[in-house]
Amino acid sequence: MELKINGRSIQAEPGQSLLELISLLDLQGSTLSQRPLAAKIAGEVFTLNYIPVRPQTEDTEGTSIRRAMAASGGVVRLLYYRDEAGKECYIRTAQFVIFLAMRQLWKEARTKMSCTLGSSVFFQVENCPDLSVSRLRERVRQLVEEGIVPSRRRVPLESAILHYTEAGQPDKARLLSWQTEPHFDEYVYGTFSDYYYGEMMPSTAYLTVWDILPADGGFVFVYPDDANPDVCAKVPSMPNFFAVYNEGERWCTLMECETVADLNDLTTSGRIRELIRVNEALHEKRYSQIADLVCQRGAKAVMLAGPSSSGKTTSANRLATQLRVHGKRPILMSLDDYYLDRDKIAPGPDGKLDLEHINTLDTELFREDMRLLLAGEEVSLPTFNFLTGRREWQGRTLQLHPESVIIVEGLHGLNPAMLPENVDRQLIFRMYASPLLPLNLDDHNRIPTSYLRLLRRIVRDYETRGASVQHTLGMWDSVRQGEKRWIFPYQENADVIFNSSTLYELAVLKKHIFPLLTAVQPEEGCYDEVRNIVKVLNYVLEADVDDEIPPTSLVREFIGGNTFYRKD
Repeated sequence: MELKINGRSIQAEPGQSLLELISLLDLQGSTLSQRPLAAKIAGEVFTLNYIPVRPQTEDTEGTSIRRAMAASGGVVRLLYYRDEAGKECYIRTAQFVIFLAMRQLWKEARTKMSCTLGSSVFFQVENCPDLSVSRLRERVRQLVEEGIVPSRRRVPLESAILHYTEAGQPDKARLLSWQTEPHFDEYVYGTFSDYYYGEMMPSTAYLTVWDILPADGGFVFVYPDDANPDVCAKVPSMPNFFAVYNEGERWCTLMECETVADLNDLTTSGRIRELIRVNEALHEKRYSQIADLVCQRGAKAVMLAGPSSSGKTTSANRLATQLRVHGKRPILMSLDDYYLDRDKIAPGPDGKLDLEHINTLDTELFREDMRLLLAGEEVSLPTFNFLTGRREWQGRTLQLHPESVIIVEGLHGLNPAMLPENVDRQLIFRMYASPLLPLNLDDHNRIPTSYLRLLRRIVRDYETRGASVQHTLGMWDSVRQGEKRWIFPYQENADVIFNSSTLYELAVLKKHIFPLLTAVQPEEGCYDEVRNIVKVLNYVLEADVDDEIPPTSLVREFIGGNTFYRKD
């Protein structure tokens, strides 16, 4: 069969792997940034060990072309570390090596994936008093040099549950008990087996850029730098972020909901309603505490930032309610009204407008307006018309009352470029909102914060904007790139970080999103992304408890019914 790999033609013989074909085409690369890590075929991601044409066997007559190859017409696109799917393959392979090394060195230890810190991840380690990062680093280095190729095998589900129970991994056994398929695919090396919900790289030898650093309660595994994958990323100091995430994990323990299996148990028993009430009470208490801090500071403005679908708008409204309790007069503003006219924004190298870029905002006008407002002067405020793509002045003016507090919500709220000069910084309180979900699938598989935000955005865009799953996923990579550049570097600038996640919402969102996801067909370009979302949701038990969710809940911003948005 003739294949086109990155546009170059080659004849694939029966039994040849993509890895062999790439080598023949001299496409293997010499550095991580140049090296293919996986391949995308007909919307799906495959390991480079994939064989496009099966050879004849005793059980088959003649050779057979694999389904994905037939669907793609032989077209193969190689994936690199710069591609999100390629990076995920790198991370899964790293996970396998880390957990294998930990099992070999400290068999009784419990190692758990925790939060992401920039381009690194924190691993918690329990029951391991003699943990040595230097020993772990050396063992990982040896496993990388050995070039291990984990094999993938399919086992009966009951056998897998029994195996993980006997192997001292009850978290994984409990999770598998919720799977509906009769079989389970796992990665195996020797007597060690595990699973990471996606493809890996061809071998551990591809793990060429990494480091392991000591940390309280465990260690940090450092991934390559996104901008330059040939060097390790720098691990940022994120004490505020880490403290908020740890607080979320403590509440997981208190509410007996640390994993998806725990959430399913709560749904089955009906106690998810109690979980909703407690979670919402926690949010309300936190908004109240933040309002206390704003008033104690004597701040006249709150700059509220956060990534897409973090609940910024609802947070602004709920904070405003709490400020009213203090006798304040909150005023809501949006940085969106300071967008430049669309025809005044220069397109990027790809010819498209990068609406995540800070240069799309009139930062000079915003700083001047804020300076005047904080000085007690009256200001004429703009309104951005998204239909015409232009700013308008409609006679809207603002002058602060002695008890007024402005709440400015927007993507770039924490960027220093938005702060007016020669103004007392005590007058400006900075708040960062993000759903730092501490819920794990199991000890070895965390649910990324970005995953929850993507689910929220898909549901919201469909329910309120009529946007398809395909449309939302098509924009997501650009959104993520903008966040990495314009939001995450400034999150530690915040005076307070608000964790906008709720432990119950995966079970609620599934009812709204699952029919949309399962309608996406294999031949569509976003199919692999959709399949990865579905893999996680397959373990989540749907909960029909919308009636328990308060009308001002942050979750209502995405599933509908949020009374902050009512026009009547």
